[in-house]
Order: sequence, then structure tokens, then C-alpha cells
Amino acid sequence: MSIPEIPACPLCGQAETRLFCLDFLRQRHYWRCPDCHLSWRDARHHLDAAAERAVYEMHENHPDEPGYRRFLTRVSAPLRERLPQAARGLDFGCGPGPALARMLEEAGHSVALYDPFFHPDTSVLNAEYDFITCTETMEHCAQPGMELARLLGMLKAGGHLAIMTGHLSEDARFARWHYRQDPTHICFFQRRSFDWIARHWNLTTVFHQGDVWIAQKPGRI
Repeated sequence: MSIPEIPACPLCGQAETRLFCLDFLRQRHYWRCPDCHLSWRDARHHLDAAAERAVYEMHENHPDEPGYRRFLTRVSAPLRERLPQAARGLDFGCGPGPALARMLEEAGHSVALYDPFFHPDTSVLNAEYDFITCTETMEHCAQPGMELARLLGMLKAGGHLAIMTGHLSEDARFARWHYRQDPTHICFFQRRSFDWIARHWNLTTVFHQGDVWIAQKPGRI
């Protein structure tokens, strides 16, 4: 398995990245950034759009499924505690069954939907929001730095960004980590990655527990 050209970090742009893991079974290379501590799969091993969508269509995340709603409570509960009444939000990467949006609407908020496969209305990306949610989505992004910049550009001063994604806690676990086995998962964050994001964009981390990170943009709504 040949070693590809060293890529720049897709989160922070650092050029001096290093090869982190070789998966000889699946013929995949993984890289690591020494600055923001992001790990990612080499672009040569990404699925094409049709194959990626086919994986998502196998998911059974129905908005009324009690187990799925309990799972999303991990992000909805701490976010709701920090929102003003009747806040306006965006569920970025909502998938075919936007359960989180429904849960937040039941709490009195309005939520626009965007997903490149299932809700591809790009007009919602031209608005401003009091909050933006990105649950089980950022790990699918080939360019997370660009996506974060876009999301924060849509977030009002004082608004909240809520991200749920698996956190890599120990490098020794990476080869066996179930999160890595999903063929659509291409970027892997550590807690230190979110510390870097907060510093870079001058955000205040208001909640960071398990796989949920919520940050506030400077200013007031």
C-alpha cells in the first residue's frame, strides 16, 4: 500500500501533518494534525456521493422512535437550557428523519432544515440563526474547517452552536473503534480539537460532556 502525499489538515490548514494509522485490511490511510488534533481518512478512500447516500438510507432514525429521541436528548436538553424563548435555529445535516428539529419545535422554537441529500434547500444557508445544531454530521465532512466557518457565519452574536460527534479518547482505541468502521465517517475529533475550535473562533464552551459540545458566539442575541 503506497503512502500518499502528505495532506494539509482539513480543520486548521496545518501543512505539517503526519500519518497516524494504516488499515491494511481495508487499504485506508489516516492522518493526524499536531495542532488541532483532528484525525481523518485520506481523501482517496472516501465514498462517492451515491454510495454515501446509500449508507444513510439504511439508517432507521424515525422522528417518533423513542430510543432515538432519548439519544438526541443528550444534546437537546443542555441546548434548550441556554436558548431564549421562541428561538430560530438550523438543523444542519438533519438527515431523512429530522427528529431533533421536531423535539426543539415541540419546545417552542422554529427550526429550518438542511441536508445535502435529503433536505438540499440551500436558501436556508443564507439566513441568520439563534442556534445551529449539527448532530452526527461533522464526522462526515471532508472539510470541517470550511463547514464550521460557514455555520458560524450564519450564527447570530450570542448564538449557540451544538455539535454531537464521537470523540476519540485514546489513540490505542482507534484501530478497533466502532466509530471508525462506518464507511461514511472520515473525520475524528478529540476533546482538544474542540478546545482549538473555541480558541480559533473566539467561542465560549458552555457545555462539553461525552460526545456533545455546545459553544456560544461572542455578543448578545
